[in-house]
Amino acid sequence: MARRHCFALDLVDDAALIAEYEARHAPGAAWPAVLAHLRAQGVESMEIWRTGDRMVMIAEVAEDYPRAVEVPPETDEWEKLMWRYQRALPHAAPGEKWVPMQRIFVFGDGE
Repeated sequence: MARRHCFALDLVDDAALIAEYEARHAPGAAWPAVLAHLRAQGVESMEIWRTGDRMVMIAEVAEDYPRAVEVPPETDEWEKLMWRYQRALPHAAPGEKWVPMQRIFVFGDGE
C-alpha cells in the first residue's frame, strides 16, 4: 500500500520565472532521467500544486521509500536548474528545498 508524503516550497516571486518553472513541469517536459530516478527511489506518483509563489508537492510512495539508488548526473543538473526558480522556506534547514509537511487534520476516508 502506498503512503502519501506532502512537501512545501516557495518559488521566486517573479511572474516570468514562475511561468518558466511551470513550463518545465508541463506534460512531457520534465527530464526522463529525473522521472526514472524518482521511480527508482519508490515514488509511485507525484503532483505539484501552486498558489501564488507557494507550492505543495504530494507524493505517493512505496513502503520501502526512499530506496538507496545512485543519483544520475541529470538529476543533479535538474536540481541546480530548479534553484533558479525556487527559494527555500524561511524555516528550512540550510540547503533544504522541499520541506516535509505534517498532516494536522483529516476528514473522510483517511480517518
